[in-house]
Amino acid sequence: MNIGEAAMASGVSAKMIRHYETLGLITPQRRANNYRAYTEQNVAVLRFIRHARDLAFPLSEVKRLLALWKNDGRQSAEVRRIALSHVDALEEKARSLKAVADSLRHLAQACQGNARPECPILDHMASST
Repeated sequence: MNIGEAAMASGVSAKMIRHYETLGLITPQRRANNYRAYTEQNVAVLRFIRHARDLAFPLSEVKRLLALWKNDGRQSAEVRRIALSHVDALEEKARSLKAVADSLRHLAQACQGNARPECPILDHMASST
């Protein structure tokens, strides 16, 4: 199948398919005319990548998970370790985003929100501290 068909079948855009090929995550066959030819296995890999990205795994971890998925001798303990490490990272990011939201909420409450030009939100962004 061509790249458009692979994109439709996998739910991954043609642009991202080319990007994943550049990263070595997928290797389509090349036809005599040098066009890419995608197999059902390529589509399965693209779906795997899409699902991993939907779970917010960074590409470095997607690559590790993909290697484990392809390895019949893998140990599920390694996959579990990667997943739980990712959960920790997501939870830390959530805490960080909550702190940012709380800070911005505090600044917004300090803003009069009227026709005057004074604005603690902008003052905070312009401050050097």
